[in-house]
Amino acid sequence: MSLKELYHNKWVRFGFWAVLYIAWVIWLGNYWWLFGLIPIFDGHITGKVKWMFWKKEYKEGEKRNALLDWLDAIIFAVVVVTFINTFFFQAFKIPSSSMESSLYTGDHLFVSKLAYGPRIPQTPLTIPFTHNVIAGKESYSTLIQNDYRRLKGFGKVETGDYVVFGFPHGDTVLVKAPADDYYMVERTLGRKYTIDNYGPVKVRPSDKKDHYVKRCVATAGDTLEIKDGQVYVNSATQEVWPGVQNSYTVVTNGQKINPVNFDKLGLNVGELWYDPSLPGYPAMPLTAEMLETVKTYSNVVSVKQNIDSYPPDYPDSDLTIFPFSTEYRWTRDNFGPLWIPSKGATVELTIENLPLYQRIITSYEGNELEVKDGMIFINGEAAQSYTFAQDYYFMMGDNRHNSLDSRYWGFVPEDHIVGKPALIWLSIDRNKKFPKNIRWRRFFKFV
Repeated sequence: MSLKELYHNKWVRFGFWAVLYIAWVIWLGNYWWLFGLIPIFDGHITGKVKWMFWKKEYKEGEKRNALLDWLDAIIFAVVVVTFINTFFFQAFKIPSSSMESSLYTGDHLFVSKLAYGPRIPQTPLTIPFTHNVIAGKESYSTLIQNDYRRLKGFGKVETGDYVVFGFPHGDTVLVKAPADDYYMVERTLGRKYTIDNYGPVKVRPSDKKDHYVKRCVATAGDTLEIKDGQVYVNSATQEVWPGVQNSYTVVTNGQKINPVNFDKLGLNVGELWYDPSLPGYPAMPLTAEMLETVKTYSNVVSVKQNIDSYPPDYPDSDLTIFPFSTEYRWTRDNFGPLWIPSKGATVELTIENLPLYQRIITSYEGNELEVKDGMIFINGEAAQSYTFAQDYYFMMGDNRHNSLDSRYWGFVPEDHIVGKPALIWLSIDRNKKFPKNIRWRRFFKFV
């Protein structure tokens, strides 16, 4: 008997799908879903209930209804793709240059949710194949809101991983400027001006925040510090991964660098500008390998790394660099030391260090916080310490001077983690026209 003939046996088919379904329920950890075995049994064995009520059963020789067949195919596709997106893989597009030269603007990725374990949908009432917006409107309903829960995955977030996560400041979004960081705009322009000119605001649940991708440079329990652009973790110099770009001032003899060379280097020409008064390029993002190549160009006179120091200059300021306090004289190149909170760890709370943990206590872990007469109150009770309910991470873009990351909004909570980029299946260069805009060498490249 062939496998095909064996599968045609109704008890074999039922057993096959029942085993897969039970394995999924065990993984899910909610055994109420075992009641789903009833329709599986009925569908393969008894046939008492027409579960797919929209599907027409044809008699021999009867003409098929094309509309009903299409409806059946669409429903099946929606269910299958939604299931895959929720528990296994989800498509993602790199929208900006913050990860160049590791992940390029226009890279289309498959993100593995199995890497760290998929999240159970917290806001399940969503239009299929959308994340948070469709036609300029919210594509989900908050009538049902589940608590955060993550299924077991293959591992946990490690230092050096590329990670896709929900934008930490994405709980509040400006309707007229949805791509901007609401909290940064409010701090720099004032709440009234921000609302009047860019509002109103819309509030999104945790799992409906816009997705970002960065590299994890420090995990829960680590102490991070940046000195003159070099990252240190637990006082040790962190390796500079291939693809990490720093910003350099490139002075020339008055001649521009041939654009062909930029293309060979893989630089994003949209980030480069020539300043004739220099003469040269005030901010050229280069990896260590690119740097050595640029130094060999005959028209290059000097190359110097750009380092932001205190007092801050554009784009750094006390209003934009975490933790947004003049007590912390930090910039994007000189930052910390900063301890990354871990689940179950307790920190002593003071008025001085409160800016570091205030958003964790209120927004991420749902407590009420008040400072009165120099004392800290959490949920109405005086507090001299705080114990964290989840792990946190520090994320940075590989394009270090052109990345909105943890230096600007602080910690990434564990419940914001979506998954890990696994495969680039398409890559389009928006600065070029077809067919030169297709990056063939990046097709089906594992990340």
